[in-house]
Amino acid sequence: MDATTSGTPTIQYHTSNINDQTITAIVVATPLPTFQRQQRHCLGNSTPGEFPLSAKPAIVLHVLTSCNLDPQDLAKLEGTCSFFRKPANYAPDFELSLCELAAFDMCMKRAIFKPMTTEEMQDLKQRCGGSWKLVLRYLLAGEACCRREKSQAIAGPGHSIGVTSKGNVYSFGSNSSGQLGHGTTEEEWRPRPIRTLQGIRIIQATAGAGRTMLITDSGRVYAFGKDSFGEAEYGGQGSKTVTTPQLVESLKNIYVVQATIGNFFTAVLSREGRVYTFSWGSDGKLGHHTDSNDTEPRPLLGALEDIPVVQIAAGYCYLLCLACQPSGMSVYSVGCGLGGKLGHGTRTDEKFPRLIEQFQTLNLQPMVVAAGAWHAAVVGQDGRVCTWGWGRYGCLGHGNEECEAAPKVVEALNNVKAVHVATGDYTTFVVSEEGDVYSFGCGESASLGHNAIIDEQGNRHVNVLTPELVTSLKQINERVVQISLTNSIYWNAHTFALTESGKLYSFGAGDKGQLGIELVANQTERVNPERVDIDLG
Repeated sequence: MDATTSGTPTIQYHTSNINDQTITAIVVATPLPTFQRQQRHCLGNSTPGEFPLSAKPAIVLHVLTSCNLDPQDLAKLEGTCSFFRKPANYAPDFELSLCELAAFDMCMKRAIFKPMTTEEMQDLKQRCGGSWKLVLRYLLAGEACCRREKSQAIAGPGHSIGVTSKGNVYSFGSNSSGQLGHGTTEEEWRPRPIRTLQGIRIIQATAGAGRTMLITDSGRVYAFGKDSFGEAEYGGQGSKTVTTPQLVESLKNIYVVQATIGNFFTAVLSREGRVYTFSWGSDGKLGHHTDSNDTEPRPLLGALEDIPVVQIAAGYCYLLCLACQPSGMSVYSVGCGLGGKLGHGTRTDEKFPRLIEQFQTLNLQPMVVAAGAWHAAVVGQDGRVCTWGWGRYGCLGHGNEECEAAPKVVEALNNVKAVHVATGDYTTFVVSEEGDVYSFGCGESASLGHNAIIDEQGNRHVNVLTPELVTSLKQINERVVQISLTNSIYWNAHTFALTESGKLYSFGAGDKGQLGIELVANQTERVNPERVDIDLG
């Protein structure tokens, strides 16, 4: 059957600098049917019955947008065909190419981008490098590493937060400072919705010792619990406690997309990728001078002033920032350098953000950062995992307890393509592309998820020096997409595993009800993951 009459469309590729070559016939015993060769040019003359792409660019634009192509794919199209490079003559900018318009349309699908004014959009475009493709990459990177606008679980110090995909919030656990947001200071083991937030969609949450912060889809920030942005994690009380969610007035002029609570300070990230910090400014530790009672956000000065940041992560007195530049992704660190946790090859403090150069040496593009109390981790675009900082209990996964002052690839995970990493107080979890979970580090409180093994000294939970598959999570027969664990040096740790369908499993310490399951008799922990009676999907 002739290809022109079979009803099956054919796609042929042509470039203007390649001449058609004469095809010599091959003589065979049995004559072969002759097929008519047809040429279809993207930019050639239109003849009856043909459909040049240049005649219907709106359809091409629709395909580019609906397929959700990566910014890199759009750039490749522009680089290989002039049809995708030339002005498309469409609003809002008639000079934009089809690929730039497709990137802009995909940006408009994002909840944090759509409400922006034209001037704000243009400012973000210039900040990202002058291209809508770069803006799209910036937005996608933030969604990937922060689970923005997706369900999420937060294992805070003694209390827990769950956010559904629709933006509803549940809280449970310790409540001595009102950090559950229910208007009381009574502990709750059963997950309970925060009623005062009905009708408000939450897209991101963070929890510190006795404090909770929630980010809405309109960039507003609610906080409750200890009324302090910079109080020490243990041994102090804020000037007062707040038992129901209250708007943070000092942030009302900043569209916030993420917040993180570290010891002595709090940091927030704006929609435009700017980082602001509260407190811990004595001696210029974060590039400014403030006291612990300061309630005004201060911009993080230095190298990141003109570079957009997609994710922030706070540990014990230090901050990591994942930055998005036209040349690629990079990580900056600032704060206390004890144990080498800033990643610069030294143990000195940094008052201003400093680029971690080791990733260039490793040829690794960072995609997700995690800041534990004393160590840190990164997942690269190629799935490699790097860890550095204080290696106590084997939390770096290198088979020993030595410190690493610069990022080092975890060799034991070479055959695993990681997509997510979480760190706590000397513990680390890694989630693979297939949803398998690996953990290593401190085995106290059963927070690593491995079955209890009694060692030679009679210890029930042993430390794990290299990554081990959490087989108990493998048995739930569902893909895990997020791990959250307690990041505190003063609280017994607990861990959450969130599945693709929104099911939540918990294990570890539960003495304050933070597991979301009822413990009986003298139980204080759960070794194996148990389903929490809450649906975050």
